[in-house]
Amino acid sequence: MKRIQEEYLEKWLTKKRRKPLVIRGARQVGKSTLVRNFAVAHNLNIFEVNLERHLKLTSLFESLDLIGILREIENICGKHGILNDDSILFLDEIQAIPSAIPALRYFFEDYPNLRVITAGSLLEFVLSKHSFSMPVGRIEYLFMGPMSFEEFLAAKNEDYLLNQMRAYNIHDTFSETIHEKIIILLKDYFIVGGMPEAVQSYVDESPFEETVAVHTSIVETYIDDFAKYSKGQMLQTLQSVFIYVGGNTGIKTKYSNIDPDIRSRELKLAVGLLEKAKVVFPVYHSASSGIPLSVGRKMKTYKLFFLDIGLMNKICGIPNTSPENIKRVDFINKGAVSEQFIAQHLLGMGAYNETPQLFYWIRENINNNAELDFVIQHKSQIVPVEVKAGSKGSLKSLHRFVFEKKVDIAVRFDLNMPSIQNVETKIVNSVESENIKFKLLSLPIYMVGQMRRLLELANP
Repeated sequence: MKRIQEEYLEKWLTKKRRKPLVIRGARQVGKSTLVRNFAVAHNLNIFEVNLERHLKLTSLFESLDLIGILREIENICGKHGILNDDSILFLDEIQAIPSAIPALRYFFEDYPNLRVITAGSLLEFVLSKHSFSMPVGRIEYLFMGPMSFEEFLAAKNEDYLLNQMRAYNIHDTFSETIHEKIIILLKDYFIVGGMPEAVQSYVDESPFEETVAVHTSIVETYIDDFAKYSKGQMLQTLQSVFIYVGGNTGIKTKYSNIDPDIRSRELKLAVGLLEKAKVVFPVYHSASSGIPLSVGRKMKTYKLFFLDIGLMNKICGIPNTSPENIKRVDFINKGAVSEQFIAQHLLGMGAYNETPQLFYWIRENINNNAELDFVIQHKSQIVPVEVKAGSKGSLKSLHRFVFEKKVDIAVRFDLNMPSIQNVETKIVNSVESENIKFKLLSLPIYMVGQMRRLLELANP
């Protein structure tokens, strides 16, 4: 299953001043498989070492004895030629030996032709607590999450459907037949999600129970990992947050709603730990008065989403019902599921070498409450994004945002066919009504991966 990150790796491979690459992401999103497949596709002789299994290398990395490190890695792999032009060094689970991170600087300086890739599931913990000098300017990052819906279609060999989405122009008439076929597969993705092992089980047409078993195994692995974050009372707190987020995605976070018996300080710490592990991710309220959106971020106002929609549904207990019930339209298309889907994909649409972040907008007023699901930056524009689970729904919050922020274009995701329209409507402001005009790019939920391309066409 080819991942979009492979395109980034291909560009990295051809750079003249190629820096060691650090792949960051949660457990089991496919980091190691990505590197192995990349090495095979480009006929590279891979020297792979899982540092969790070879802690004896710690003293060598601490000494920065690069010759000794490379020689010992050759011994571990049982072959020579690590410095050859067709070789690649892959240090997996690099967080197990933190001193390996500053050593990357010297690989870059002393062996510039050596291709070095590292990965780590709990790397954020090391980076947040490190006491060593980071190799600033001498490494680069690649962020990785679950497979997108388009990657899911590609894995399923649904190239025709995928190409129809990618070829769609905002003034085209999209095929209703294609639309209906994609909706069926979208429902499957809502349950299977984007964790590579679960997708592979689905692609292999394994019994539904086997895909559920994959989800169970992944969830249990994360729970087992909690012992690496903390002990005692904090373990229980982590579990409480983990379960809460799985069943309450997209809701403004209030610590008292998670567990009223646990102090806010402990809950805040648990949320931070799970965020570092990339198991949950926050979407912060932004005043959205200018760009970048992060300037208007309110750190105390946020909602949480889960790593993967399939794992989220597993925690909610949805896979415990029958496959037939799961695929019912009125059951699967709930607001939280649709919003999780969009959030997960928006998070993966940023630059792959930058820490991803998302924002939303909320207006709390006695008479005029409003909440907009997401706000994104497209080039120099602020673009509001509204998500609807079905084919109908009010756009009052979207209209309020358009009026207050004077934006020219907005995006709505729902289950309708794609379209672009010029909207003219009235909005009540105090006791008067005022006119607003804007373009509305309306896209079916499954076209989230084409959003930026279509925004470019709609508002160049």
